[in-house]
Amino acid sequence: MSTGVVNPTTKEFICGVKYRLIRKIGSGSFGDIYLGINITNGEEVAVKIESSKARHPQLLYESKVYKILQGGVGIPHIRWYGVERDFNILVMDLLGPSLEDLFICSRRFTMKTVLMLADQMIGRIEYVHVKNFIHRDIKPDNFLMGIGRHCNKLFLIDFGLAKKFRDSRTRAHIAYARTRT
Repeated sequence: MSTGVVNPTTKEFICGVKYRLIRKIGSGSFGDIYLGINITNGEEVAVKIESSKARHPQLLYESKVYKILQGGVGIPHIRWYGVERDFNILVMDLLGPSLEDLFICSRRFTMKTVLMLADQMIGRIEYVHVKNFIHRDIKPDNFLMGIGRHCNKLFLIDFGLAKKFRDSRTRAHIAYARTRT
């Protein structure tokens, strides 16, 4: 994050009372993602951080979308959302490599792998639509493989740009607003 506020990379940065940051594992326009550890049980987690002074903060909104989607197959479990020091913080399941990472490594997928991934990708997108949202940022970087016993399961992440497209109660489509962001 190029905010120059407080550097959350120190081992002393603890969020949500029990999550300690270990090291940075990714970044984007929103902020950074860290490997974290639950200091009560040693479980590794992913910690997404953005400056609370960001011009267009999105983690609070993203945490609300995740809450609506919780329980769906291939949707990471959210452990905690809150504000610590000058940061909005979202703690979630740690996942494995993205489809982008895997493709860069091998440059080829077998037909069987493509079909298995496509089936799971369609399932994840369909679930989001059933919950009345569109993702709006579908790309290989936002599909991650699970780890451990979930190593063959594909997860969909990054709901910061997601939009509700249908009223949950009436099921009527919500009009598209042509506003510039």
